[in-house]
Amino acid sequence: MNYIIREIKNTEYEKLNDFLYEAIFIREGEELPDRKIINNPDLQVYVENFGTRPGDYCLVAEVNGSIIGAVWVRIMKDYGHIDDETPSLAISLYKEYRGLGIGTEMMSRMLELLKRSGYKRASLSVQKENYALRMYLKLGFEVVIDKQEDYIMPLIYKEIIS
Repeated sequence: MNYIIREIKNTEYEKLNDFLYEAIFIREGEELPDRKIINNPDLQVYVENFGTRPGDYCLVAEVNGSIIGAVWVRIMKDYGHIDDETPSLAISLYKEYRGLGIGTEMMSRMLELLKRSGYKRASLSVQKENYALRMYLKLGFEVVIDKQEDYIMPLIYKEIIS
């Protein structure tokens, strides 16, 4: 499959709401939540006024001129919060594009961007049942906090092999 990964354009920031919804992990057999769930303040922290704060970075994957996935970071008090200097990651792809290596490449590129920008680490939260957990471990993230249903996982950049 031919795709490109590029920085998001200012005019595309509203698309992050779509990818925020796509990023919600749904266990097999569960119903999709109403799309209004993304208006919850705990979720809006990921996208509200995106692009206005230092440390707001987003890469998108594009196929045939359409955005099919996004990985974005910001320093925020979210589910994966470690401290006020560590950006938290969010990533999602439309279902039909998952499992093709696009997400892994997007994450790798974002991690390179953060490292070049001087960040010492990045973090994320992932539910234990989420298939993406394997990708995060493969990329070098480590479980540091084991909650009831999810893990908080940082990646420390000195561990990245260039």
